[in-house]
Amino acid sequence: MVPTPTGPYAALQHPNFRRYIIALAAFTMAVQIQGTVVGWQIYELTHDKLALGMIGLAEALPFIGFALYAGHVADRHDRRSVAMIALSVLVLCSLSLLSLPLLLSHQPRRVTGFIYLTIIISGVARSFLQPARQALSQELVPRSLFHNAVTWRSGAWQLAAVMGPAAGGALYAIGGTTAAYTGDALLVTIGLLAIISIRHRSEINRDHTDDIGASLTEGVRFVFKEPILLSALSLDLFSVFFGGATALLPVFADEILHVGPQGLGMLRAAPALGAVVMSLVIVHRPPFERAGRTLAIAVAGFGIFTIGFGLSTSFWLSLAMLALAGASDMVSVSIRSNLLQTITPTHLFGRVSSVNSVFVGSSNEIGMFESGVTAQLFGTVPSVLLGGAATLVVVTVIFGRNAALRGLGRIHELAERAGSERAARAARSARAATEAAP
Repeated sequence: MVPTPTGPYAALQHPNFRRYIIALAAFTMAVQIQGTVVGWQIYELTHDKLALGMIGLAEALPFIGFALYAGHVADRHDRRSVAMIALSVLVLCSLSLLSLPLLLSHQPRRVTGFIYLTIIISGVARSFLQPARQALSQELVPRSLFHNAVTWRSGAWQLAAVMGPAAGGALYAIGGTTAAYTGDALLVTIGLLAIISIRHRSEINRDHTDDIGASLTEGVRFVFKEPILLSALSLDLFSVFFGGATALLPVFADEILHVGPQGLGMLRAAPALGAVVMSLVIVHRPPFERAGRTLAIAVAGFGIFTIGFGLSTSFWLSLAMLALAGASDMVSVSIRSNLLQTITPTHLFGRVSSVNSVFVGSSNEIGMFESGVTAQLFGTVPSVLLGGAATLVVVTVIFGRNAALRGLGRIHELAERAGSERAARAARSARAATEAAP
């Protein structure tokens, strides 16, 4: 028997997981380049804050609409194959954006509509990619390395999220949309090739119901039966929904800080830079002793630093506030991801991941729409200040009313307890079936 590697780099000793990390980093960097350039391009064409919010809505509606079915697909089919198909569609979406100057030159309204249409299609593809990709990562390392793998996965995502916006702003400044969307398309293609190179096929569990309605709701029922997981997801949903300022960064870059597209890239990269630094801390100090309290402090910090960003008129102070908000968010993401990985049964992981995607998609993309609407109604800075204050209210209410979350200690102990409870329930069911048999 080959011993399981240990130490902070243990998960990376598995070749398939390394390929997975390359795919994740390349795709994430592409998404960040695209998000930076699309936001600047839309604002340059329309000078409308609500139009920026509509980007989030165009991403969120198809993503959320297909998320539960996508989780069902991820649990019923080879997860690597599902990810490959979704990434292939995303390559085509990136190539479509690259072709914009040729197809719709000098027609700004049609350009805007075409961008929204491409975002909608990519939202559908991402809804299938997300649960398949997350469930696949669980299969590439032993369960004993889940904590380590989650930290490396989060760190790779955040590192790519630092590099992507900065690269997007620089490419746009050097070669316009053509250079930026070329980089986007190349990176998505690299992600696709890395997924193809993974030598693994999912073990498809066919012992469960084929009733698609029951299958779709099984993941939802699991989440709502786990109060700690539900509370952690709710904290993330409402804090980022109200507190996220990503949609308005083009306005801050153009009208408040006066730093142009390159400055916008740096602003978008700052939260991820803070998250990368925090992930390096987390990978050497896993897990948290009092995860519930740590989660609440992290979410409150996110709200406070968001308020600080809204009040700042200095570019460097704004970068610092966004970086600190990103570091706080990384703590929240790490705790939530570890909870998700450790207490979710393998056969349900795709569907539970899709429920998580609905929460995350609602907070990020619909939060962008909320930011656009409130900025249109109250102004850019008041919108950010209100969002940060709402985040503080949310964490106070949820943490104050949830005793299970307040009492959450070390996550691996929770996982062991959940595993014991599931084993006990299975034993009771088997005993009842035996007693009922003639």
